[in-house]
Amino acid sequence: MAIPWLLALKVIPWGDVIEHAPSVLKAARKLMDRQPPQPPGSAGTPATTTPVSDVPSLGELKNALIAAQGQIDRQAQTQRELTETLAELAEQNARLVSAVEVLRLRTRVLVWSLIGVCVWLMGLTWWG
Repeated sequence: MAIPWLLALKVIPWGDVIEHAPSVLKAARKLMDRQPPQPPGSAGTPATTTPVSDVPSLGELKNALIAAQGQIDRQAQTQRELTETLAELAEQNARLVSAVEVLRLRTRVLVWSLIGVCVWLMGLTWWG
């Protein structure tokens, strides 16, 4: 049972996997570093209502809008990086699938060749 796994490990283009692993790891670490730390229990704090007397000034609203736009831009950049990372992973997955398909084809050829050799040997021993 271990032989097909050994063959699978030989067919996988480990050079490509190892070559792309640092870039995938670097992108993943960059994504993790860009995430702001969230204090426990703050995952979805509800919006607070402000009394009419505490209405923020125009300058405060402008600063809040600028901060929100910056956060949206950072999230968009993070989304792009995540998309790139997923594309790289999908490409590696496709290469692995094609390598497994080649392995399956080679295994079928090997099995049919082995059956043919067995039949040929049985014929030799039967009529020989």
